[in-house]
Amino acid sequence: MLGGIGAQELILIFLVILLLFGAKKIPEIAQGLGKGMKEFRKAMKETQDELTKPETPQKKTEDEIKKTNKGENK
Repeated sequence: MLGGIGAQELILIFLVILLLFGAKKIPEIAQGLGKGMKEFRKAMKETQDELTKPETPQKKTEDEIKKTNKGENK
């Protein structure tokens, strides 16, 4: 199964978790883990997109345009 972990071991692990956290807390923990995994995947995707995105020239800001225009008028 999972690297030598059998059904009996999984049941034992689940029972220990159930005893430690209680039946009401387990869904909250699972929900938190799910949200954390979703955030992690989103951050990984954004990072990959940022690294693979081709560089585009940045637009000049209004201040840069004004400075350029002042320099031309001298």
